[in-house]
Amino acid sequence: MTTSTQIRLAARPVGEPADSDFEVTTEELPELAEGQVLLRTLYLSLDPYMRGRMSAAKSYAAPLEIGDVMLGGTVCEVVESRAESRQVGDVVLAFAGWQTHAVVDARQTRRLDPAAAPVSTALGVLGMPGFTAYAGLLVLGRPQPGETVVTAAAAGPVGSAVGQIAKVKGARAVGIAGGAEKCRILVEDYGFDAAVDHRSPTFADDLAAATPDGIDVYFENVGGDVAAAVTRRLNRFARIPVCGLVAGYNATAAPEGPDQLPAFMGRVLALSLTVRGFIQDEFVAEHHEDFLREMTGWVADGSVRYREDVVEGLEAAPEAFRGLLVGRNVGKLLVRVAPEA
Repeated sequence: MTTSTQIRLAARPVGEPADSDFEVTTEELPELAEGQVLLRTLYLSLDPYMRGRMSAAKSYAAPLEIGDVMLGGTVCEVVESRAESRQVGDVVLAFAGWQTHAVVDARQTRRLDPAAAPVSTALGVLGMPGFTAYAGLLVLGRPQPGETVVTAAAAGPVGSAVGQIAKVKGARAVGIAGGAEKCRILVEDYGFDAAVDHRSPTFADDLAAATPDGIDVYFENVGGDVAAAVTRRLNRFARIPVCGLVAGYNATAAPEGPDQLPAFMGRVLALSLTVRGFIQDEFVAEHHEDFLREMTGWVADGSVRYREDVVEGLEAAPEAFRGLLVGRNVGKLLVRVAPEA
């Protein structure tokens, strides 16, 4: 028997997830059935959407039940196989969640080539976050040469890719991030044309200075006060792909102050705006192959750069996840659960 250390949902969070909302267990895994593989987790991806799945509120996907293993994308090593398509030693992309080992159907895995790119990138720039940026920007945002693209949470894995893809397509990229260091990284490391600190008391004025010709595409990751400031700078026919609203994920009450929805809807009408929420998997069938080909090329030639923020050990996941929700990470947040072979 193989045992797996697992982190499970113990209670539904109220506000920021607490340690008591998670439970660490050790479970014996079942023997493999035909077509299954036993996986050893190497890397676990931490992503903002996980906070929504901890809640019972209606959303685009079913919530976790109390007692479920926390879900998440993983890079794993096959340590035992009863599937012809997978061999012991293969490194695969899976959705094994917050655990050290898992038994899954081999058809639910995708083999990775460690010689082609670091396997961790399958959870970041060459994985779901990179594809989210690619599909959301190019399919919905449709940036044109010379237009201004603004992305919130720009130092994260999605936002940083959005800005760099916009540059590849000839647009001007402006990033919004929290703190001077993140803004420096956006300009100096990722090649953004400008970066604006949303924590600055002069944020609205700084944003106006960085977008003198207005905003044609706003890639929405945050919501809240950032979105309120950006929408005042939108040009006619601007496009807003809505990817996430992380500013409100830990909220326990409605925002204070006047209802801003009527003013926003007025702008939608007056400026002929296009606002489209999306989940990346709706574009997989048509666009994922193109993404892998193009993004792999852009990473290889340096057009798109990436950072990984790696914490060590499965037990570090809850604290790292809390930090993710308030923007403490820079780049793609990963947990190294076990060393690569």
